[in-house]
Amino acid sequence: MSSGDEAIQAAEKRAETTRLRNVPQFDDLPIPADTANLREGPNLNDACLALLPLVGVWRGEGEIDYPTIEGPYRFAMQLTISHDGRPFLIHEARSWLLDEDGNVIRPAARESGFWRPQADDTIELLLAHNTGILELFYGATRGQASWELGTDAVVRSSTAKEVTGAQRLYGIVNNGDLGYVEERAMVGQPMQPHASALLKRVVG
Repeated sequence: MSSGDEAIQAAEKRAETTRLRNVPQFDDLPIPADTANLREGPNLNDACLALLPLVGVWRGEGEIDYPTIEGPYRFAMQLTISHDGRPFLIHEARSWLLDEDGNVIRPAARESGFWRPQADDTIELLLAHNTGILELFYGATRGQASWELGTDAVVRSSTAKEVTGAQRLYGIVNNGDLGYVEERAMVGQPMQPHASALLKRVVG
C-alpha cells in the first residue's frame, strides 16, 4: 500500500471521532459563527486554502526550556484554529504545566490572534499574549503541509519581560498530527529553541 493510501485511511479513521465535533456555538448570532470543522459552517475562503490543514482543534503535550528557567518543563496545549468564511483564520492557544505523572500543576501561556494569508503567498500571523507581548510574524507555506514564520515586530507592555524575536514552525506529520516548534530571543539570550509539542486533532 502506498504512503498516500495509508494517509487517507488514517485520516478517515481519525474523522470517525472528530467529524461530529466543533467549537461551541451560539445559535442566535446574526452573522456566521466561527467553525473549526470544515464540514460545518461557512465555506473556507479561497485565500485560506494554503492553511486548510491547520483548521481544527488540536491537543497534545510538549516540552519548554530556556537558559533563564529551571527547566525543562512538560506542558499540555490546546490549539484552536477556526474561520468564519472571511480571508483569515482565528488562532487561540491555551497551555498548562504538567508534573512528571501528567497531573496539572497550573495554567500557563495563552495567546490569541489571526493568520492572514496574502496575495503574494506570504502569511501574516498576529499574536497577543497574556504576558503583555504583541507579535507580528511573517512567513510562508513550505511544501503542502508546513508553515515557517519569524517575527517582524515585537511590542511589549511596561510589565512584560524582554522579547526581541521569535521563530515558529508548524507542520502536519505523517500520521496526521500537528508538530509545533518555537525558538525565541528574550531576556538577553540569543535566538534558540524554547518550546515544542506534538498535537492530535480532536475536532475537524
